[in-house]
Amino acid sequence: MAIFVYAENINGIYKKAAFEAVSYAKSIAEKNGESVTAVSINPTDSSELLYKYGAEKVLNIKDEGLKNFSAKAYAQAMNEVAEGNIIVFPHTTDASSVAPMLAVMKDFSLITNALETPESLSPFQVKRRAFSGKGVMHAKADASGVIVTVSQNAFGVKENPVAGSEEVKDLAVTNEDTKVLSHEQSSGKLDLKEAEVVVSAGRGMKGPENWGMIEDLAATLGAATACSKPVSDIGWRPHSEHVGQTGKAISPNLYIAVGISGAIQHLAGVNSSKTIVVINNDAEAPFFKSADYGVVGDAFQIIPELNAKIKALKG
Repeated sequence: MAIFVYAENINGIYKKAAFEAVSYAKSIAEKNGESVTAVSINPTDSSELLYKYGAEKVLNIKDEGLKNFSAKAYAQAMNEVAEGNIIVFPHTTDASSVAPMLAVMKDFSLITNALETPESLSPFQVKRRAFSGKGVMHAKADASGVIVTVSQNAFGVKENPVAGSEEVKDLAVTNEDTKVLSHEQSSGKLDLKEAEVVVSAGRGMKGPENWGMIEDLAATLGAATACSKPVSDIGWRPHSEHVGQTGKAISPNLYIAVGISGAIQHLAGVNSSKTIVVINNDAEAPFFKSADYGVVGDAFQIIPELNAKIKALKG
């Protein structure tokens, strides 16, 4: 039996999280000698992109009724085609709303925010994030099957090329609950939740007119930009860049926080970052307690100099 994986796409384009989920499913398949079947809904991207990470088979669901996202309808579609007892989802906003509905339909266990490959497959047990990323727990599934969501940037995207095949599935799923959601489209900017490096700033920047240096540093590092809640609330930056407990939860390899005090609500959204660098002129800022590296000083001097040094190192 195959390990099934939900390969998420936005307007037909596969997200990095889809490749990470396929990579994760492949790592499980290699443990028990099974294959990987990826399922995607109305993709336009080539299935070759999924073969590259270990999907031996790709099921492309074609259904005009699923043109607009609905968690219930997408779960019904997955329920029709995903036959295995292990189903992998990326831990994105959309996928995380589909996974629990599918778990109910199949009467499977649900484990979210998995960090590593399973410690065992029978029973299925895996380490996952808990308490808003402040801790980890070892979750064990006790149902006949399990649905697991993979924390973004935790397992990583790993190439494992195979000779895959594609099958088109024509479905007609009832989509009565559909709601048209506004997905952020790629316009040269990185997806914040998928970015491996994030440069974030807060009220210490004093005004929106000073964000140029943050964007310049992000461009040099190939990073996404983010901000604290007060900054988005007062309109200095778009709400789509707000990270924290009430914004986006992210887990990049490197998070650089500039002029952010580090309130607990902000930390809840970023403390899964592998490395945190804090730049603040207040030596008593709470964020320094959570930082791997801290710089006390004036960001208006430090950021341009740091950017120049990085550009010089990059040649």
